[in-house]
Amino acid sequence: MKHYCSPLSRASTTIWMFEELDVPHEQVLIDFTKEENRTPDYLAINPMGKVPCLVDGDVVVTEAAAICAYLADRFPEKGLAPAPDSPERGVYYRYLFAPGTTFEPVFALSALGIEHPNPTSAGWGDMPRVMNTIESMTPEQDWALGESFSAADIVFGGLLDFAMVFGWFEASPKVAAYVDRIRARPAYRSTHEPFIAANFEFRVG
Repeated sequence: MKHYCSPLSRASTTIWMFEELDVPHEQVLIDFTKEENRTPDYLAINPMGKVPCLVDGDVVVTEAAAICAYLADRFPEKGLAPAPDSPERGVYYRYLFAPGTTFEPVFALSALGIEHPNPTSAGWGDMPRVMNTIESMTPEQDWALGESFSAADIVFGGLLDFAMVFGWFEASPKVAAYVDRIRARPAYRSTHEPFIAANFEFRVG
């Protein structure tokens, strides 16, 4: 199993996922300064030329949330996903896929000072609706699915953490407290040293 990644990228999510899983794999670091993501060999694996990318035998998985979903099901004994027949599965999928398909597009546009001219026609809506949705999805205590930490927290909580670091939104006390719980996890801290070293402020409490 090969994991193509770069720490200062969205692959920080899947690097963290592997740390939580503690399973054997080969980590292949991609150096963007050397354009290693643009080589013919890498583009044959992922034509987007982006990381993360997972190669598991003949299976190739791209996109951080998809990789986390795949790995959680690949190693069910690790308990990072509800059982396929669990009623929690639908809620779990929402936490996995809303961040990348709905929240991040709005954050990216907002960071550039761009507002969609007709947000009702966009799949991601607008900032007020995104913030209301994040507030409603953020747990008051524990984790997205209750007492058990899961891949849903790595993807959902990971995006909220990333967005707070880069000032994409102002977190409410509830969201800030949830991200504090995320940042206190040993696997998070051991895999996010590049961000800590880059002198970002981390509140762990």
